[in-house]
Amino acid sequence: MVVHSGADVLAGLDPEQRTAVTAPAGPVCVLAGAGTGKTRAITSRIAHRVLSGEISARHVLAVTFTARAAAEMRSRLTQLGVPGVQARTFHAAALRQVRYFAPRLLDGRAMPELLDSKVRLVTLAAARVGLRTDRAVARDLAGEIEWAKSSLVEPGEYVVAAAKALRETPHEPARVAEVFAAYEKIKRGNGVIDFEDMLRAAVWGIEEHADVAEQVRAQYRHFVVDEYQDVNPLQQRLLEAWLGGRDDLTVVGDASQTIYSFTGATSSYLVDFPRRHRGAVVVRLVRDYRSTPQVVGLANAVISQARGTEARLRLELRGQRPPGPEPELRIFTDEPAEANAVAARAKALVDAGTPAREIAVLFRTNAQSEAYEKALTEAEVPYVVQGAERFFERAEVRQAMVALRAATRSIPGETPLPAAVVEALAAVGWAPDAPPAGGAARERWEALAALVQLAEEYAATPTVLPIGEAASVERPVTLADFTDELHRRAAQQHVPTVEGVTLASLHSAKGLEWDAVFLVGLSEGTLPTTYAKTVEQVEEERRLLYVGVTRAREWLWLSYAAARSPGGRARRPSRFLPQLDRSGGAERARGSGPAARPERRRTQIVSCRICGATLLAGPDRKLGRCATCPSDIDEELHERLREWRQRVAGAQKVPAYVVFTDATLTALAERRPGRAEELIAIAGIGPRKLGLYGESVLALVGGAAVDDVCPEKTFEISS
Repeated sequence: MVVHSGADVLAGLDPEQRTAVTAPAGPVCVLAGAGTGKTRAITSRIAHRVLSGEISARHVLAVTFTARAAAEMRSRLTQLGVPGVQARTFHAAALRQVRYFAPRLLDGRAMPELLDSKVRLVTLAAARVGLRTDRAVARDLAGEIEWAKSSLVEPGEYVVAAAKALRETPHEPARVAEVFAAYEKIKRGNGVIDFEDMLRAAVWGIEEHADVAEQVRAQYRHFVVDEYQDVNPLQQRLLEAWLGGRDDLTVVGDASQTIYSFTGATSSYLVDFPRRHRGAVVVRLVRDYRSTPQVVGLANAVISQARGTEARLRLELRGQRPPGPEPELRIFTDEPAEANAVAARAKALVDAGTPAREIAVLFRTNAQSEAYEKALTEAEVPYVVQGAERFFERAEVRQAMVALRAATRSIPGETPLPAAVVEALAAVGWAPDAPPAGGAARERWEALAALVQLAEEYAATPTVLPIGEAASVERPVTLADFTDELHRRAAQQHVPTVEGVTLASLHSAKGLEWDAVFLVGLSEGTLPTTYAKTVEQVEEERRLLYVGVTRAREWLWLSYAAARSPGGRARRPSRFLPQLDRSGGAERARGSGPAARPERRRTQIVSCRICGATLLAGPDRKLGRCATCPSDIDEELHERLREWRQRVAGAQKVPAYVVFTDATLTALAERRPGRAEELIAIAGIGPRKLGLYGESVLALVGGAAVDDVCPEKTFEISS
């Protein structure tokens, strides 16, 4: 519906949103928590000012970080009756200006070609300085160059700047600086520019050419910047060039969602905004319209323990939706069991009516996706991978599979499978030592390490003997068997899907939301990753979990595996998980931290007989399954047990629950114990109740009628 006045825009806004929309011209900082309607607030602010005659739409520049977000902003403004506002990413805005002014700035010459990727030129630059690289290392070197240029660091300044920033560099900083300098020289020699050059050109055009500055500033007089916590120094420099000392600037951000510092993004501009802009209006949006109060409570618990600069702007969200289910925490024996349980629950959600596109499985690293791709494929649940290639489509995995197939001809057949795979992967440069520095190289290493883990799991499974082979003959799993298995999995998982469950890393999930979210692999060493060495890096890992939690609208599952593979070394849950109370629920008030470590009391481990999860809540432990797993109850037996309990309770003149609780009756009707040992294994049935009621219960399970089980006899025993 198109509105017609500034007053119409205010309809339906909450008090904090209204304050942001109606704030006077000048610096405005909107601290907007996840799901609090920040896009509505900033588009309504623009529309209110335009429709009330305060400003002109053509003089507004709204900047964000993704083309999708910019398109959404333009769409909403059009719906509000304000077409014509320029809503663009930093790069798109800069590219448009550089192209427009290029003839003037370059004396009539055409603008240089823009590089889509640095990798090819970085590879050439590395070779020029005598450094051999593969594609993954070249990507990491390109990332370091992007960080440096975005941070306004020149090649000669790189070594000192990297040390100050505690960068984990793919090579010695001095060597990276050499590659950086060679890259810049090759780039100039080829007459091309990269994206950072384009931003710098836009800055240079304004700062060094008064006529360009005058024209740009006459065009754009009112600025809005979304996701301001993700601005880097180069983008901030461009913003200041656009402003030219003026202060009609609205910024929107959430310091608790700062998760891209490794790229050069810094929340310092958001944190310091009131100090840099005296008299700025600061508005906090804390009413969460996305998630249920249960999800919001968990998000608050996760972020409540945050420390550091970003924690100064921490927001405590207030859920506005009707109550929903409590978030679930599940513990599994190993990662395959965790993946299979996630797939089973995802299938149950889809079967119950949740669209597959409204379900997401989120993890810390892309290498974790393979287990979930396999499990979902076997459960016949369609899926899509967000922000990355499917596991078997990754270049390094395809290359490794070729090497494994070739190695079947050279590695002796009696070689243990894991050792054979490690030996074969040496051909593609993989070694089972510490992973290399640099994100892309490390991700490549982890993907190949996942193949080794698959080999260990495959070697531990029973061998399926060929048809006609004697059942008594046992042979070890060979490398050829394993390569066949990998190709089978790849063929299954290469089926294209138009719509399905989303598999995504936590970084890729930023800005998205789903009805149901699985947060998986929440163990120490994975989240936080072992590579998070400093306090600041650990805090960013905490914010990653916070971002993951706040992606869920209604239903949230958190899980981790007690070991990576069957029989593997035990590991601890993530330190960021809120402490559990005795019933397994999240204690929102106490949050996470050292106190979140498991109690030292000895507790018998009870696993769900359906999905294999460790059961924490008392009723679940009695049932022997998760409350949300499908029941296989014998309704007729359950009815006879209820009638029997009523008669016994009447004879003993006690409430029915004193005999057995409802949960115990349900467990009996589901598990149908046939022996005393199976009966006493049900939580809530101890030696005393076994002596009192065991014979009667076993008779009922065996098919006896209630009339055949004498309640008077039971009463006599009890007395």
